[in-house]
Order: sequence, then C-alpha cells, then structure tokens
Amino acid sequence: MIYEQLKNHETKLSVIGLGYVGLPLAVAYADEGLDVVGYNRSQWRVDLYKSGVDPTHEVGDERISKCKVDFTADPARLRECKFHIVAVPTPVDEGHVPDLTPVRSSTKVLGQNLQPGSIVVYESTVYPGVTEDICIPILEKESGLKCGVDFFVGYSPERINPGDKVHTLRTIKKIVSGMDEATLDEIAKVYEIVIDAGVYRASCIKVAEAAKVIENSQRDINIAFVNELSKIFSRLGIDTNEVLEAAGTKWNFLHYNPGLVGGHCIGVDPYYLTYRAEQVGYATQVISAARRVNDSMGRYVARSAVKEMVKAGRCGKDARVAILGFTFKENCPDTRNTRVIDIIKELAEYDIKPVVVDPWADVPDVYKEYGVEISDDSVLHNMDAVIIAVAHSQYRNITMEEIEKMYAPGVKKVLIDVKGILNKNEYENAGYLYWRL
Repeated sequence: MIYEQLKNHETKLSVIGLGYVGLPLAVAYADEGLDVVGYNRSQWRVDLYKSGVDPTHEVGDERISKCKVDFTADPARLRECKFHIVAVPTPVDEGHVPDLTPVRSSTKVLGQNLQPGSIVVYESTVYPGVTEDICIPILEKESGLKCGVDFFVGYSPERINPGDKVHTLRTIKKIVSGMDEATLDEIAKVYEIVIDAGVYRASCIKVAEAAKVIENSQRDINIAFVNELSKIFSRLGIDTNEVLEAAGTKWNFLHYNPGLVGGHCIGVDPYYLTYRAEQVGYATQVISAARRVNDSMGRYVARSAVKEMVKAGRCGKDARVAILGFTFKENCPDTRNTRVIDIIKELAEYDIKPVVVDPWADVPDVYKEYGVEISDDSVLHNMDAVIIAVAHSQYRNITMEEIEKMYAPGVKKVLIDVKGILNKNEYENAGYLYWRL
C-alpha cells in the first residue's frame, strides 16, 4: 500500500505544479512529515521557493523558508515518487476554448518518469472525461506501462480559494475519486493526512470532474443574475445594494453581489462545461448566457464611468482617470484572467489612458502579461475620476480625506465604486458623482 509506504518513508509524494493550488498542498504534506518532491518546470519559481519567497502569498515566506519540500525543476526527480498529484493550470484560449496544453505537457513529463506501482491524481479543473480519455493514454504512451495493471489513476478537484484565510486547504472537504475501489481507498487515505474536514468519495472519476466544473458554473450564474439586475436597476434609478439588502431579509434568499468575474476558476470553468456539452450535441443556454453577462461587466463599468465624466464636463483624451486595483480579487496577488483589463481597454476607446495602482499585484508580471504599467500611489493626484475596481483592504479602509487628495482642485469629482465598499450617502452628500454596480 502506497499510503503505508509514504508514512514509513519508503517512497515519496510529488506535487507537479507549484502555484496557488500545488504549493499549499506540497507544504501541507511536508508539514505532516512525508517526503515531498515539489516539481515545477520553471526554474525561477523553484529558486524563489528555495530562497524562502512565496509570490502567491498562500503559504507565506516564513513557512516556505522552513518547510521540508524538496523543490526542483528536474523531472527525473519524479522517479523517486509513487504518489503523484498534478495541479497545473487549465486556462481557455482567446476563443474561450479549453486549453489543455499544461495538463498534456505535465502528463507527458510525468509519463516519462512514471514508476510501476504508482498512483497519479489530477487536481486540475477539467471537463468530464479528460482524466480517462486524454491523460491516461498519454501516461501509457510515455511510460510504456498499462493503466490498471502497472499504475493507477484518480481525480480530486482543487477547491483552493486564493486569498481566503478562512476556507483553506485543510478546512474544505475534499472530493476524491479513483479508477477502482482499491485506488479510491488509497487516494482517500493519503488526502486524509492533510484534510481536516475529511473527504467525500465520489462514485467515479467523471462524477468528481463534473462536480468541480459545476461548482464555479453555479456561482457564475448567480453572479450574472445580480449583474443583470444592476443594469436594470441603474436604468430605473434604484440602488442595487439597497434592493439586495432588502431582499436578503428573507430566509431563503441567496446572497450574491454584482461585480467583475475573473480569475482562474469562476471566469473559466463554465467554458469547460459548455465545450463538453457541445461535443455531445447540446448547446447550453443558461450557462452561456451567464458568461456573456459577466464578460460584459468591465465594458459596462467603463462606459458608466464615461457617462459620469460627461456629466462632470471632463471626458476625452485629456481626462485623468485612476484605477485602484488590478488583481482579479481582493487581498490577493493573482491577476490571472482579471477583468479589470476590460475597463482599461474600453476606456481606451474613449482616448482615456488611466493610471493603475495596486498594492498586491506583481508589477513585472502584469506588464509582461497585459502590457499594463502598475504605478505607485504618488501618481494619485489631479484626477478627474477615480475607479475603485478591487476591494483590497487598503481601499476598504480608505478615508474621504485620502480620496479627496486624488482629485484636481475645483473639479466635479467622479467616483466609481465597483464593489460598493464606500458609504454612498456620505460621498453624495459631499458633492461627489458617485456610481456603483
């Protein structure tokens, strides 16, 4: 049994992919005394971890510097392990088609180093069928081994919520699945080492894959509903937050707030489900409509800001606009699939080039990925409009005096509070043109 071999240090566990999901997992297993090989193909990321730096902020520099994970960019080190967890990204391309390149490439590397008797568990979010129909054939081809005889496969979807210090790896129940009962039992026992909340044993791999992909699709649909409500209520002159607060007094009302929907999960996973649905001849309606609504929100925010600036008599290429926040969510450095970029692109259509600040974002990464320069707070003066795009704690605690200093003297101040984190009445009473979703 691999579980016993891991506990007795007779073999090692590998985590392939050391980002927001893989890193906390590798560290957790190492904290429990297992021998862990943390593999990432990027040497620069491995070097950061070895030097005690955690760019994800999920684990923290102190824990990284003290942990016993054997970080490496050498795939041959995978041969030392017999329990492998694959936690690589699963993005979509510009046409919203699932891009399985990271899964395929990591599976190929693993297959080339797979040892007989191993168990491979995938955590990457995929549509039902990927593990068995795509990953297993690659593993067999590259290893020369036979699945179900020489090695075994399972799936356990990640449920990490980046930046969330309450719902963490250990406190979220883990779905586990395996190709057969014996494999499932082994996988469940290995995950129970680090998951305090326990595991849920799915009946098969496809069920576990489907469960993951619908979790975020459900959230996407609910957020799309309130986003559409915000557009309706804006035309009716009704404040959306006040409506939601009133409706929320009923015991069974679902509490969701309007906003930008980005990141590597909610803004991506539904496309995996719609893609698979189309493969089997079904054109999704509700899921696709929700995606269209949510993908439109950045442009909607930008156009609303322009309308407010027109009211203030300040619009066009000479207008100075500041955007506070660029990451896809608050108190997190993750900029993957951030929809703040949609605000920036739409403002460009009006010859407005905003300045962008963000205390959490990695400046070089943002420029490399999006071509956007992240400035420091020294640029926040003489503005005509300020857009608070991300609800970082720094902005939730900002004072009116601090915001006041961002504007040019004598202008009609336009304040776009995307997440509604400020007191609307206070700013309207102070003469601001205040707008929120």
